[in-house]
Amino acid sequence: MSAITFSSAAERNRQPILDQLRVLIPHTGSVLEVGSGTGQHAVFFTQQLPELMWQPTDREENLAGLSARFEAEGNDNIMPPLKLDVISDPWPAYLYDAAFSANTAHIMPWEAVVEMFAGVSAHLETHARFCLYGPFNIDNSFTSQSNAHFDASLRARDSRMGIRDMTMVESLAKIHELSLEFKLSMPANNFLLVFRKS
Repeated sequence: MSAITFSSAAERNRQPILDQLRVLIPHTGSVLEVGSGTGQHAVFFTQQLPELMWQPTDREENLAGLSARFEAEGNDNIMPPLKLDVISDPWPAYLYDAAFSANTAHIMPWEAVVEMFAGVSAHLETHARFCLYGPFNIDNSFTSQSNAHFDASLRARDSRMGIRDMTMVESLAKIHELSLEFKLSMPANNFLLVFRKS
C-alpha cells in the first residue's frame, strides 16, 4: 500500500480557505479540484461541506498517495481521483458547479497554467466560480521577502516555475471567459483569486 503523504502547509491553510469557500461556492453540487496533492483539502472540505461532491485530480505519480489517503480518511462525497496532467490528459467529460486549485500555478510551467485555465473554463457551469489559492505578485513585485526567497528556490529547481503576477493571471483568465471577481488576502502572504465563468 502506498504511503500517505502529508503537507504541513495544507494543514495550516485549510481552515482559512474553508472560511472563504463557505461563502464563495455552492454548498451542494460538484467541485473539480485541479492538483489535489496530498488530498488533505479534499478530506477536510468534504467533512465540513458534506453536501458537496468533490472530484480530486492530479498527475499520475500522485494518484497512489491520494488513493491511500482517501481509503484511510475519505468519505462518500469524494469521487475516485482522476489522472489529470493539464497539458496532456483529457479532462473529465462533465460540467462542475465550482473549481478549486491550491498551490499549483507557481509549480507549473506557464504553458500548464494556460491549459489549466482553458480546461477549468470549459468544464464549469455558466456563472460558476474558480477559486485559485497561492502566492502571487502584484505589479511584478513580491508581496514579501519570504515570497522572493521562495520564488528564487523554485526557479533554482526548475526555471519554468515561479510566482505568477496577478495581472498576467487575470489577463489569461479573461481570454478563457473567466472574470476576476475577488482577490482575497490570505495568511502567510497568499491570496485566493476568485474567477467567475461568464
